[in-house]
Amino acid sequence: MRIFCSGIGGIGLSAYAGHMKSQGHEVFGSDRSGSPLIDDLASQGITVSLHQDGSALPENLDLLVYSEAIPETAPERSIAASRGVRQISYFHALGEMTAGTQLICVSGTHGKSSTTGMAAKMLMDAGMNPNVVIGTKMRELDGRNWRSGNGSLWIVEACEYRRSFLFLQPKIILLTNADGDHFDAFKDMADYESAFVDYLNLLPPNGILITHGLDSQLVDIAKRANRPFVDADKIPLPDIGVPGVHMRKNAQLVLALADLLNIDRKTAEKSLQGFQGTWRRMEKRGVASNGVIVIDDYAHHPKEIRATLQAMREANPQRRIVCVFQPHTHDRTLKLWDDFSKAFLDADLVIVTDIYDARPDREAAMADPRQLADAIGEGSGIKCLFGGSLNETEQLLRSSVLQPNDVVITMGAGTITNLATDLLV
Repeated sequence: MRIFCSGIGGIGLSAYAGHMKSQGHEVFGSDRSGSPLIDDLASQGITVSLHQDGSALPENLDLLVYSEAIPETAPERSIAASRGVRQISYFHALGEMTAGTQLICVSGTHGKSSTTGMAAKMLMDAGMNPNVVIGTKMRELDGRNWRSGNGSLWIVEACEYRRSFLFLQPKIILLTNADGDHFDAFKDMADYESAFVDYLNLLPPNGILITHGLDSQLVDIAKRANRPFVDADKIPLPDIGVPGVHMRKNAQLVLALADLLNIDRKTAEKSLQGFQGTWRRMEKRGVASNGVIVIDDYAHHPKEIRATLQAMREANPQRRIVCVFQPHTHDRTLKLWDDFSKAFLDADLVIVTDIYDARPDREAAMADPRQLADAIGEGSGIKCLFGGSLNETEQLLRSSVLQPNDVVITMGAGTITNLATDLLV
């Protein structure tokens, strides 16, 4: 097939593009700006344009796959529609790519990428040669976010946003939690939970759910779907290669999967002990010239923030922890305001940057990051400053904040990762 991927630089669609190219399809794509992911796609022989005005669409396309960030009115989609080209979303395409396979899906509000990464590494270490699609990059995948195996075993990260995971046909589901997020796409918690109920109903009669039996919310969701489950909480919290109770709870799910697939427990435990994390999940980016340790993390939900900072405190009990937080979308910031205010207890100092407006076409109201900084200072009982833009925040850090041997953690799902890179220069 000749496939065009609109928004190819996204963490999911780039994985789809790479895999389809590896299977012999002609793949093209576009995005609004360059990135290391796009550079890697080009190295695989995929033609990527940084113009999304429609000029990059080749002739004789069989399929256009679009990221959730690309609206129906976007030029590429409008032109493709005028040519009669079939169009589907990334998750629809992922569902078609994995249809009829032994598909393992990892889902939940948080922990999807880390759990998928642990499980993928374990399956590889056990010699099972899986196909992998993950929402981050892994050193075990040669720094990529996908892998082509040699059989029908797949493990993929399955997101609930806009009920995207309903396009998949899972045989096994690992469910980490269901704390609530994406309230631009869900009316309320009841609506959010109903999506997970519908998702569990996709399992065939002999399908398997693995989740945490001590989480009453997950137990209730499983009951509403009339789905028995394997209780990972019956497995003692294992020792693994990264800090944090939340990571060890993710590892419980992976050990339960190992038992289900008859993978030797010692092999699975050794694999988890060797797990060193993934891109932007408590990732140590380096040490600056003044001895400051720079960590980069994707956390953008209050519970993720709390768990990550607890893990950072566990790993660095004697160091000052400076958290630089870039809120991700006005909608999330407003709807989870109170939870954000209390999420930074384990930091010594927090700096809030301008809000990353990832979905400007869907924002109903604007949040004030200065007020959020004040709320965090009061709710978390720590000093919290407003930093402004990333450039202004960098200058603030360098001029008056960072001290030798601090740990600085850049946190958020937007462009905050660039600050981690800049601090090492």
